[in-house]
Amino acid sequence: MAFTLHNICTASVTPIVGYLIDRFGAKRVVVPATMLVGVTAICAKLIGAPLWQYYLFYVVLGVLGPASGPVPYSAVISRWFDRHRGLALGLMSLGSSLAAMAYPPAAQNLIDHVGWRSAYAIFGAGILLAPVLILLVFLKEDPRREGFLPDGAVLVNSHATVSSLGEGLVWHQVWPSHTFWLLITAVFLAGCSAHACVLHLAALLSDRGASPQAAAISVSIIGLAMLFGRTGSGYFLDRFFAPRVCGLLFGQSSVGIAILAAGASGSLAIAAAFMVGLAFGSEVEVIAFLVSRYFGLRSFATIYGFGFSSFVLAGALGTYLMGVGFDRTHSYNAPLLFFLFAMLLASFLFTRLGPYRYAARSSSVSSVPTLASEVTE
Repeated sequence: MAFTLHNICTASVTPIVGYLIDRFGAKRVVVPATMLVGVTAICAKLIGAPLWQYYLFYVVLGVLGPASGPVPYSAVISRWFDRHRGLALGLMSLGSSLAAMAYPPAAQNLIDHVGWRSAYAIFGAGILLAPVLILLVFLKEDPRREGFLPDGAVLVNSHATVSSLGEGLVWHQVWPSHTFWLLITAVFLAGCSAHACVLHLAALLSDRGASPQAAAISVSIIGLAMLFGRTGSGYFLDRFFAPRVCGLLFGQSSVGIAILAAGASGSLAIAAAFMVGLAFGSEVEVIAFLVSRYFGLRSFATIYGFGFSSFVLAGALGTYLMGVGFDRTHSYNAPLLFFLFAMLLASFLFTRLGPYRYAARSSSVSSVPTLASEVTE
C-alpha cells in the first residue's frame, strides 16, 4: 500500500513538476527538491509504530521524488545535446541502473546492523552531502549561458540560438494532437507489460519450480539487461528513425513475453527475462527522446511529465493486473498472453508516430515544423 500511494503521488505531481521546470528552470526545481528528499529520508528516524506514519513517509517521498528524478535531468540533457541526445539520455539513466544494483546489498547490510530507519537516515545524509553539492556547483542547464550551442559548438550568434533552443510547441498545442495520444498510449501499454513481467518474474520462476537462488539470478539478469537497454537504445535512437527502433525494441520484448507465456523455465526463462528487461530499461529515455523530436524543447518538461506519469501509472496497474490474473487462474499463462498482446500493440503504435517535427540539425530524417490539420494555435 505504501508503494502504491507513492506511485499515485508521483504520477499526480510529475506534470506539475514539468510545468515548474519549463517556467523557472531545472536547477531551481531539482536542488531544493533533492535537499527535501534527503531531509525526508533522515526523518525516517521519527517513524513510530502507527502505520499511518509509514504511509505518510512514502507519500512525501512520492510528492518530492519527481522533482529530483528523470524529468529535470532529461530537460537539461536535451538542451545540451542534439545529434547525440539519445546516447546522452541513455548514459544519464545509467547512473540509476548502477545505483539499483549497488544500493540493495548496501541497504540490507545497514538494515542488519542499524535497522531500516537508521539506514534511511544514513542515505538521506548522503544525499545532502554529495548530490546537492554537485548540483549547486556543476549543474549548468542552458548551454547558451556558457557560450555554447548543443553538442559543444561555440556560440556565435546568440539571437539565432535563442529561437533554436526554444523552438517547439506549447502545451495547449500538444494535448489535442493525435501524435501525443498515440505516444501516451504506446508508452502506457509498453510500461504496463514490462513492469508486470519484470516485477513478477521471481514469483513466476518460483511457481515453475525454480530455486530461490535461480529466482535471484533472474532479477540480477534484469538489472544487467537494463544497463544494455538504456545505453544501447540511446545509441540506436541517434542513428536510426526512433519509431522503428522502438518497434524493434518492444517487439523483441514481445518475443520474451511469448517465451514466458509458453511455459518456459530454467535458462530459457532467464533469456526471456533478459529480452523483457531490455525494454524495461529503455522506456525512460525513449519517452524523453520522442517528446523532444515530436514536440520540441519549448514545453519539454511539461510534456515529458505527462509521459512519465503514464509510465508510472502503467507500472502500478500492470503489476496489479498480473497478480489478479494469477490469483484468478492459479497460473501466469493467461495474464502473460494479455500482456503479450499489449506489448505487440505498443510496438505497432510506436511505428505509427510519423516523421519528426524537430529532427537533429544534421539528421537526414524528415522534420515537419507543424501539422496544421492536427495542431491549432
